[in-house]
Amino acid sequence: MQSIELIVLATTTPDQTFPATATIVQASLGIADCIAFDIQAVCSGFLYALSVADNMIRSGSARTALVIGSETFSRILDWEDRTTSVLFGDGAGAVVLAARDARCGGVLATRLHADGRENQILYVDGGPSTTGTVGKVRMKGQEVFRHAVSKLSSVVTEVLDAANQQIDEVDWLVPHQANLRIIEATARKLGLPLDKVVITVDQHANTSAASVPIAFDTAIRDGRISRGDLVLLEAMGGGLTWGASLLRY
Repeated sequence: MQSIELIVLATTTPDQTFPATATIVQASLGIADCIAFDIQAVCSGFLYALSVADNMIRSGSARTALVIGSETFSRILDWEDRTTSVLFGDGAGAVVLAARDARCGGVLATRLHADGRENQILYVDGGPSTTGTVGKVRMKGQEVFRHAVSKLSSVVTEVLDAANQQIDEVDWLVPHQANLRIIEATARKLGLPLDKVVITVDQHANTSAASVPIAFDTAIRDGRISRGDLVLLEAMGGGLTWGASLLRY
C-alpha cells in the first residue's frame, strides 16, 4: 500500500463534513503520506475521480492512484417516499491506476459534463450552509430518465470519437446502475446489444458513485471482462453531471 501516492474518493455521503473521507481511508490503510481528497459529483463521481487521477498521473503528480466510489445512500433517503427509497442502496468499489507504457492499456479518453440549471430534478433538500441538516433525496423520475438517455448516448459518442473508436469495437459497456430502463434505453440508442452490457442493479440497486466500480469488479471476477478488452464506462447523476470513460483493461 505504500506505493499509493494518490487517493481520490468519490462520495455524496462522507463520514464527516470534514476531513475528507479519503484521509480516513488513507489512515486505515496505514499510508503515512500521500495526496488524498474527496470528489462530489453524485452518480458521476467515480468517472470524475477516475479522470482526475488519470490526469494527475499523466502530469507526474503521482505514479499510482487509488480511485474509490463509496456511498451509504440509506442515510439520506426519506423512507416515506416510495419513489426514491426503493431505488437506492449502499456500496463501495475501487480501482488502482498506475503510470505505465500506453501499450499496456489504461484510460484512453474521458469526457465530463455538468449543467447546474437542472439541479432541481435530482437533489438533497438540505446541507450545512442551508438547513444545517443532512437532508433527504428528492427526484423527478421522468425528467431524470429523459435527460439520462439523451446525455449518456451523446457523451458515449464523444468519448469514442476522442479515442478514434467505434461502438462495435467496444467489448463491454459498464453503465451507472441507475435503473434497468435507463440502461436498456441507452444501449438501444447506442445500438449496443444487451449481452455486451454489464447489469448488476438487481443485486444492489443504485449505489450512486459506487455502482460503476462495483459492476466493473463483478464482470472481472466472473470472467466476462478479460485483459485487453475495450471497456466503456458511463454515468449521470445529480447536478446534473454526466460523463464517459473508455479504457483498455
